[in-house]
Amino acid sequence: MGIYLDHAATTYTDKAVFEAMRPYFEEFFGNPSSQHGFGRAAEKAVMKARGQVAALIGADSSDIYFTAGGTESDNWAIKGVAEAAGSGHIITSAVEHHAVLETCKYLESRGFDVTYLPVDGKGRVNPDDVRKAIRGDTILISIMTANNETGTIMPVREIGKIAREHDILFHTDAVQAAGHIPLRVDELDVDLMSLSAHKFYGPKGVGALYVRGGITLSKFIHGGGHEKDKRAGTLNTPGIVGMGAAAEIALRDMDKNAAHEQALVKRLSDALLQLPESRLNGDPDNRLPGHLNISFGGIEGEALLTYLDMEGIAISTGSACSSGSSKPSYVLLAMGLSIEEARGAVRITLGRENTEEQIDEVIEKTTASVKRLQEFSPLFAQRRDKGSYV
Repeated sequence: MGIYLDHAATTYTDKAVFEAMRPYFEEFFGNPSSQHGFGRAAEKAVMKARGQVAALIGADSSDIYFTAGGTESDNWAIKGVAEAAGSGHIITSAVEHHAVLETCKYLESRGFDVTYLPVDGKGRVNPDDVRKAIRGDTILISIMTANNETGTIMPVREIGKIAREHDILFHTDAVQAAGHIPLRVDELDVDLMSLSAHKFYGPKGVGALYVRGGITLSKFIHGGGHEKDKRAGTLNTPGIVGMGAAAEIALRDMDKNAAHEQALVKRLSDALLQLPESRLNGDPDNRLPGHLNISFGGIEGEALLTYLDMEGIAISTGSACSSGSSKPSYVLLAMGLSIEEARGAVRITLGRENTEEQIDEVIEKTTASVKRLQEFSPLFAQRRDKGSYV
């Protein structure tokens, strides 16, 4: 198929995960809410998976609620707190995933106040800005663990401490980070955490929401009494089993995978940053191990994506949830990049199966593609002829 470097959009389902799921399609297909043996077998599998997901983030298994994915988890966390409170103020950042931003916009239309904090040039929220934004009616702080476009890791521990000091609930969208960096909810003072299986080699269509014991959330889906009467609907047993298996593998292999991906990213970035008018976007140090967001002057990132796609190399220009949009990345603009710089950005995200040989091929073909595109660029040509490109 080619070389896949879009792991931030999704990962493949691990073969061991698929095999763990298979019996719950074919043999143990009972409804986990049923009282007979088929149902009890499915319920036992769900409980095991609950424990596996909890172990990934250092939580109690009774605090894990299964959902249909990260977007639902974000919606439930934010709306659940807001609806339980009835009114109030929410603090988030300008670079959150659309699942958070659009939910906050919806709540604004229902009378809630929302503060969207800025980020610095590396894409990080300043914890002091969080502290200054707190009001007497603040009910929730929602800051992502790591950005899905740049890979920048937020100062979640410091923000969690501030939230705890002020007795304010703290939610973090950990969809991009979970399974790739160590996360412990108690150490981070997190009250709610969103997860998605397909970001760490599990199946699509299944996620989880961690809710610290004792926190009151409004019911998200009305119907039966599933998930402690909070989210109605027959549980997706095969998907949940897959998420549990993927979580266990991710926890076991996290250090090995991170070291492998970091080495490959360094090999790639060291080469690509030699190109004229190239720049790294995001925090060079506090970044997810497999992420690289880089801008090339005088070109359109979408054009580079197309060139590389024809070579069998899959990258992206940002969040897959924004694909097809002609607008430059709101994340990069919030970091202070110009429109041209933002339009010239691509996101390259590596996975555990990528090799040095693949990265060398990507370096070769990306270098050739960038140079060709820059040759066609009037803006780049003007700067080159004046000797002003860097």
